[in-house]
Amino acid sequence: MSSTTTPVHRRTAWDVILGLILVAAGLLLFGNAVFATALSVWIIGWTNLVSGVLLLIGSLFRIRSGGFFSAALGGAFLTVMGLFVLRNPLVGALALTLAAGVAFFASGLTRLAWSFTDRQGRLVLFFSGLISVGLGFYVLFNPGEATLVLLGTLLGVQTLLEGLTLIAVGRLRAPQPTEA
Repeated sequence: MSSTTTPVHRRTAWDVILGLILVAAGLLLFGNAVFATALSVWIIGWTNLVSGVLLLIGSLFRIRSGGFFSAALGGAFLTVMGLFVLRNPLVGALALTLAAGVAFFASGLTRLAWSFTDRQGRLVLFFSGLISVGLGFYVLFNPGEATLVLLGTLLGVQTLLEGLTLIAVGRLRAPQPTEA
């Protein structure tokens, strides 16, 4: 009986189903870019606010056991960020646009590097990485234009690329144990 720890690519029916759902969601986001941007800002603002308040409350239970200061600081930061994004949605959209630009750029570089080391799905990974790097550059160098409409459009493009990549390549999984 041999066991390896190297993850392997396997595409299952669930990968294809999830990929198709992501492709449909990406196309839907294309049609409502401004709405997608506003919805993103609203959801992230409320998520930060609720998470921050819960983390602040949770930090009170850690006063004597350690970790109070870091939990309270994290909770205060999330609470302030949530309030800031909800009270200034346009500035919040700008901050999220810049964060999305960085995320697109980083994920594109990762896909490009992965495409040179992986034989399966090399072409799809290379082109999706190239597109993500280009989108990241565009957002980072044009934040004024990108704030309202482009954040929703980029979210649609990224969701579409994630779905297509999932359909084409699948996900990394731990290898199945084989009996000799």
